[in-house]
Amino acid sequence: MHSWRDVLDLLEAVGMPETVGFQADLAHSYLYLMGYNAPEHALVAPAHDEDAFWTAYETMTDALRPWTIDFHVAQNDGEVHGSGSHEKTGKHCPADDPNGRLDIVRCAGYWLKDARERGIEHICWDGCMFPNATLEDPGTWNTILDVMIRVRDVHGTD
Repeated sequence: MHSWRDVLDLLEAVGMPETVGFQADLAHSYLYLMGYNAPEHALVAPAHDEDAFWTAYETMTDALRPWTIDFHVAQNDGEVHGSGSHEKTGKHCPADDPNGRLDIVRCAGYWLKDARERGIEHICWDGCMFPNATLEDPGTWNTILDVMIRVRDVHGTD
């Protein structure tokens, strides 16, 4: 989907929340805020400050959270993966990347608000864009597990 607004419009048009839902991913949804694929739906300017980020993040998550059926914890350094005018997606980076722009635990809380009541029982780490060498490094998994445990401890998910 090109933007948070396009996703919401589609979900509302289909109107079947028991069947069709949204897979929230911290790395991908971060780009929705900046409007990489749909500038008309950007919620922050490229040079946004922290207050603007959290206001925009709340707007986006409040709109999409009721439709969220799956949640991927991830980190994003603000870069994109893909090409063309509509293929850009959030580029995952390691959880402890010094260029990571997300407060992973705080961001997760916006998506996981009332998770149990909405039927979300599990969360996962999404590192689909990592090279094999990164995935084969035990340190990568120790860092990921540390972040996942912090998300669970703060937000009460399994």
